[in-house]
Order: sequence, then structure tokens, then C-alpha cells
Amino acid sequence: MLCLRSRTNSPAFNLATEEYLLNNKSEDCFYLYINNPSIIIGKHQNALAEINVDYVKAHNIDVIRRLSGGGAVFHDPGNLNFSFIMTEQEDKTGDFRKYTQPILDVLKSLGVDAKFEGRNDMTIHGKKFSGNAKCFYNGKVLQHGTILFSAKLPDLSQALKLNPLKYRDKAVKSISSRVTNISEHLQSKISLEAFEERIINHVRTMYEDSEMYELTVIDIEAIDKLVADKYSTWDWNFGHSPKYNLQKGIKTNGGHIEVNLDVNKGIIKKVKIFGDFFHIREVSELEKLLIGQPHERNQIEKLLTTIGIENYLTNVSVEAFMDALF
Repeated sequence: MLCLRSRTNSPAFNLATEEYLLNNKSEDCFYLYINNPSIIIGKHQNALAEINVDYVKAHNIDVIRRLSGGGAVFHDPGNLNFSFIMTEQEDKTGDFRKYTQPILDVLKSLGVDAKFEGRNDMTIHGKKFSGNAKCFYNGKVLQHGTILFSAKLPDLSQALKLNPLKYRDKAVKSISSRVTNISEHLQSKISLEAFEERIINHVRTMYEDSEMYELTVIDIEAIDKLVADKYSTWDWNFGHSPKYNLQKGIKTNGGHIEVNLDVNKGIIKKVKIFGDFFHIREVSELEKLLIGQPHERNQIEKLLTTIGIENYLTNVSVEAFMDALF
């Protein structure tokens, strides 16, 4: 087994590393990493329906789609992430216990009464500190999980707080849970780095063939390409979202505006704009201009600035109308 500890806090690089190890290493792998503030969404989720768009934008939080299913999770420097990439035939039971047990073992050694509960969670006194997900590819399994150690839980709450009436779709929805940090339950305080060290040492005792591995220049070049081609792209992180409908109403200086969008694979397919606003040019022209555009903030903002939104919606700024679209 190759044991790796990430040297970067880039969520795009760390998720790309998981995919690279899955597809390019014949050995089993164990990978530990810590990300900058980011929201990691499941493969089958609608990205915009899982996040508080305004909060995410204001705090420069990355939104990255992962290979595995399941719900959205918030990462920050107080959250340790672990991945097992193992040779294994497809698990039809969906059991997560095998690769969560090493984490529970370490916590037990620290005097923490942690348990595996439900389908894929680890908890302390009924509060969740770890969610786990998995996928299979070519006879290998990737199972990874979060570990809330000293995360900023209010940030987690705000970043994933969304109006449930805003989006209607058939995508997998995240389920809110009461959460806790491991640091709150330790009998003797230790640092996140020391906790990480305990985990990797324990895993190495479980697998006799384990060895520490540093990514080579060739590895890093390949991972960087995967980041550029996939994990940093709008197409993967947002365009990959299932078909969805957005309905949102706002008050502006020009009156009330309500927007109804149908979006498929990230592209706006239908638009209807309602409200008590005034106009110079027909709003139907604006609707036609929006059809075929990616439902992506920067591109739409550029379009609205170019065409002059005030010609279609009197006394309505680009910023205000953007709030109705996201």
C-alpha cells in the first residue's frame, strides 16, 4: 500500500489526485489531505441547489464536484479528509464500515466514544463528525470521508444554507445533520497534525506492505492536467448538474421581478421573466438572449452588461437582476 499525505490545500488538486491514484496506480493507496474552505458536492447533485451562492461568492469558497455520490460537505483547514483506494470487487451492499473502522480505532485509543451509524456516517454522542462516500472503477474502490476535527461549524452552516423552495429538480439532495468537532470530545488535547499522524501510523500497522509515497514530478504533471481539464472547470463542477428548474423573485428599484429558468446540463433552455417593472424593449427579447447561455454567473453578467439590461428592465441594475438568476 502507498500512503500519501498531501502537500497542498487545493481542493481541486486533492480530488484530482484521488482520481489519478484510482486510475494510474496498481498498488492500493491511502491518502490524507486538508482543503482550503470549499464545498465538495456529490457526483449526481445540482451544484447550485446545494450552496448558499451569495455566501460562497463573498467568501471565495471553491465548489468542486467529486467522483462519488452522496451529499454536499463543507471543507476547511480544520477538516481532515481520508481516502482508501483499494483493489476490490464491486460492493453490492454499499457497506462503509471496513474503511471507517481505522478512524474509529484511533478515536477509541484517544478515549472518544465514536460510532458508525446509519448508512455512511461516524458520530459522537449522536452528532455527526464524518460523512463517507464511495465509487467503483475497473475492479477498484475509492472510499473517502471527511473528519471534522476543529472545523468552523458556523461557516459550514452558512455555506450550505439554501432556500429549499428555490430549486426544483430530481438530483440527490443533501440531508442536514447535527454535527460536532472531534476536538470537543478529546480527553487530552492534541493538534490536527498529531491526529493525522496517529491515523497514518495506525493504517500502516494494518497493512504490512505499506510505505510512504511522495508524488513524483510525472505524477504532479498528470494531476495538474486533470485539474485544468476537469476539476477547475465550470463544465464539471456546475455544467454536470442534472436538469433543474429555478424560480426566484426579488424586489428592485424598478419593481418586483420573478424569474423562472429551466436548465439542462448547465445550459439555460427556457426563460420566463414576470413582474411589475417597466421596460423600453420587449422582455421577450431578453429571454431569447438568455436561452442557450450557461447558467454561470460571470458569463451572464458579461452578457447583461454588454446588452444594457436597463433597456429591458427600467431602473434595474445588472447586480439586481443577477440576484434573480442565482
